Amino acid sequence: MNQTNSIVIDGNLVKDPVLSEPKAGFKVCKMTVAVNRWYKDESGNAVDKVSYFDVDAYANSAEFCNKYAKKGAPIRVVGRLQQDRWTTKDGKTDSKVIVVAEHVEILKRPGSEKIDTEENKGTENQPAVEAQKEALPVEQAAVF
Repeated sequence: MNQTNSIVIDGNLVKDPVLSEPKAGFKVCKMTVAVNRWYKDESGNAVDKVSYFDVDAYANSAEFCNKYAKKGAPIRVVGRLQQDRWTTKDGKTDSKVIVVAEHVEILKRPGSEKIDTEENKGTENQPAVEAQKEALPVEQAAVF
């Protein structure tokens, strides 16, 4: 029986995504998403804690993110956690947990009327771009 492994994060891109093709025909887009959490400490002072998540998107999703996701963009990632392990030069085992994106949305900025993609630039209330070519209303976001 499979166990549950899923994650949803809403945050902002720290820098522009980086698209690579490590093998012919195999594309990966690497991104880092900053997620803010606000709370009050025991003294009642507001605290802003930021967590950074490395995200990998593949295939059409990788191309979509590379084309439309830019530094600072509000983004939602739905995916799974993956732990990579390796042995360092000194023989120690090291690891890193990344988010493997299964669904990504470029969210609207507060007060924004639409997502600016090539296909809807300059239009009002037109469908946003979807990597699988199934259009969604702009109010929902640009999704792949």
